[in-house]
Amino acid sequence: MEFYMTLVRQFILGLTVFLATSSLAFSQAGGAAVPFLLITPDSRASGMGDIGTAMTDDVNAVFWNTGALAFNDASNQVALSFAKWLPQFNADLYYSYGTYGQYVEELGGTIAGSFIFMNLGEFTKTNENGQALGKFRSNEFCLGIAYGTEVGNDVGLGVQVKYIQSNLAPASAGTPGAGVGISSAFDLGVMWRPSELNIFGEEFGKRLSLGANLQNFGPKMTYDRESDPLPTNLRVGLAVTVLEDEFNKLTFSSDIMKLLVRRDGRNSDPLPISLVTSWERGGLETGFGMEYVYDKSVALRGGYFTEPAAAGAREYFTLGAGVEYDIFRADFSYYITVEQNHPLGNTLRFSLIVDWGREANM
Repeated sequence: MEFYMTLVRQFILGLTVFLATSSLAFSQAGGAAVPFLLITPDSRASGMGDIGTAMTDDVNAVFWNTGALAFNDASNQVALSFAKWLPQFNADLYYSYGTYGQYVEELGGTIAGSFIFMNLGEFTKTNENGQALGKFRSNEFCLGIAYGTEVGNDVGLGVQVKYIQSNLAPASAGTPGAGVGISSAFDLGVMWRPSELNIFGEEFGKRLSLGANLQNFGPKMTYDRESDPLPTNLRVGLAVTVLEDEFNKLTFSSDIMKLLVRRDGRNSDPLPISLVTSWERGGLETGFGMEYVYDKSVALRGGYFTEPAAAGAREYFTLGAGVEYDIFRADFSYYITVEQNHPLGNTLRFSLIVDWGREANM
């Protein structure tokens, strides 16, 4: 059964790595487990080049930067997202995400809960001789609870605690717990959004924000007798609104990301050592995006994402749009890859936000 479990584990790990990023990126930057934790959950961010560390002003801050939750002091929101992955392969893969956030006056901040579910499809169980023994389904999920509050003038700090489970195969496939990995992690985010800021005579108060977020910091995910590091990731972002009047708002934003995992073959550097050694290989992922909003009701977005060859060589453009009416906001995004016949090419995504805590504020 150990032979069988190794094959299943390697296949599914490779598949999920392929979904979240290129396999080259993970082979050279770490080979982390549960890479679904890095998939962009909302269509607003994916329409802007998969960025949001300094841009998030809604409940999706749970993913992008928990420090931004500090500035949602009048918000009660639900965000939902669903995407079918690689439909051209008929692989029965899908990704779903949801979060709820509410400002709690007694705590002086916003509390949010979230879930992520990645369905990995159906597999055939075989023995060492290749004989079919039945079928099983695999999936991975994450549950989180977050809190963000202001800790000083114009500075927000947030933290999220996560429970992560990876169900690669049923327990009957081997020893008790074989094929099932469980771990926990936390995110730590900080956001600076000055209420007053003068740059060369131009007032940028509440129009500029800087953010940083450390994601998925926690112990390794263990399967049977092997373990893999979590995809610990560091994001740093900047967002600037260059135009804002009664009807128009134009914002530019950029993120830089680094996977803080280093692995050589079966061995990987433990935390916190990998926070240093991971910089010796791979590279930085960079995203750029813009958003134009008209009359707080219609949004147009565009973005560009790139990374060096040492980190995976992904490169693509994104387009997006959003419509807000009353308490509802629907967002759409579309991927245009530079590489022809790339699995992510021509991918259309949809997400929804229901906000009954404040007026339309796209």
